Amino acid sequence: MFILIIGSAPDALEAKSYKREFFQGLVAINNAWNVRKDWDYCIFPDDFPKNRRPRRKKDQKLIGSEQYVLVQNEYGGFVYAGGTMAFTAGYWALGHFKPKAIAYIGCDMVYDGENTHFYGRGSPDPLRKDPTLKNLKAKSARLEAIAAYQNCSVFNLSKRPKSNLVFRRNKLEKIPKEYTPRRVNSDLLKIALQKEKNLDYFIEDGKYWKHLAKFDQEKIDTLDELWHQVIGLD
Repeated sequence: MFILIIGSAPDALEAKSYKREFFQGLVAINNAWNVRKDWDYCIFPDDFPKNRRPRRKKDQKLIGSEQYVLVQNEYGGFVYAGGTMAFTAGYWALGHFKPKAIAYIGCDMVYDGENTHFYGRGSPDPLRKDPTLKNLKAKSARLEAIAAYQNCSVFNLSKRPKSNLVFRRNKLEKIPKEYTPRRVNSDLLKIALQKEKNLDYFIEDGKYWKHLAKFDQEKIDTLDELWHQVIGLD
């Protein structure tokens, strides 16, 4: 199964032209349900305003914290994964679909220029002061490493020159049918996961922001650097 995840960066609008035959599931993050009418799942946090949530057809589903926290916890929780919806959507898709490939568009988390989102100027969630979001590239490296361990490839369809995602770039129509996940250092992967367990920054209800005093930023930074090495980006 091939899953497409659409975010809210200006280039998310490119997804309007994507042929549906290339992917089997479409996950829209927050406002991205406006990009295409044929979305399958819309995922958003609890504080996403109700008046901006979509009216769904009977075959479309809304995914809130009751669904995604449980799946996120299977992959170590929010502190290690990065507390922003681009990564939450990735882990939810990884756990829910067990796909062979995931592709992102509109999720580079680079906020240059006047228009930060496809609908104009927004409040970029990843820019808030948060110990889990200091190193977005490392968090994306973690997601790809864990996906690869699950035999899932992750791609970035963005054409923008800069990105905070380390996923391999590709065009939707050129992604091969025989997906080959990025090669990871399995020994370092095990070390990184063990370090996470030893730190014990797991928050079961997902509300990690209520426990910030518990987290040591230097230890999180060290862990982030390790995830870069796991996929060979040190």
